[in-house]
Amino acid sequence: MDKYRLRTIENDEAYLRQVSKEVEKDDPELESDIKKIANYCRSDGNMIALASVQIGIPKKIIYIMKTDEYEASKENDFEDKKIVMINPKIIEEKGETYYWEACASCMDNMGLVKRPYSIKVRYQDKDFNEKEETFEGFKATVFSHEYDHLFGILHIDIADKVYDMPQEERRKFRENSENKYKVVSKTKIYKHPLR
Repeated sequence: MDKYRLRTIENDEAYLRQVSKEVEKDDPELESDIKKIANYCRSDGNMIALASVQIGIPKKIIYIMKTDEYEASKENDFEDKKIVMINPKIIEEKGETYYWEACASCMDNMGLVKRPYSIKVRYQDKDFNEKEETFEGFKATVFSHEYDHLFGILHIDIADKVYDMPQEERRKFRENSENKYKVVSKTKIYKHPLR
């Protein structure tokens, strides 16, 4: 089996359901793994972010490429706000947002998912420097989606509704104002249903 290929619920659901391992500081494959993740993201103009387990690397690595809803809707936009997060850990979540999420690993399954508006996270960069950052709005949604992958959780597991909808239809669906990213609260206590 090719280590670096996209895992999907159609062929690899059990693989996607595993809990990813912590990355060790002396991991000899780390630099190569990060390059593989970055190259995979660049190969798909619709990719926003990726958890490494999605391409066969069950380690706690998240790669975020596009950081807001506007950028996420543009194809082939490789702006340079990329973030590599190693061993991320959420320290605080609050607020409430809704967004119709999709996922490369979940085929055409799009789900209406409640996420926190704000997430404070501690992680290490590729040189193992400790970082702490607060993500808000759409960026928090992107991070939360990828973070769930590290625990074997898919967006369809926590969605209020799930539709089977091809990519072009999803794009049109999200253009409708009632289906755009929505902020319900910036301060409400948020509790993830499965983590």
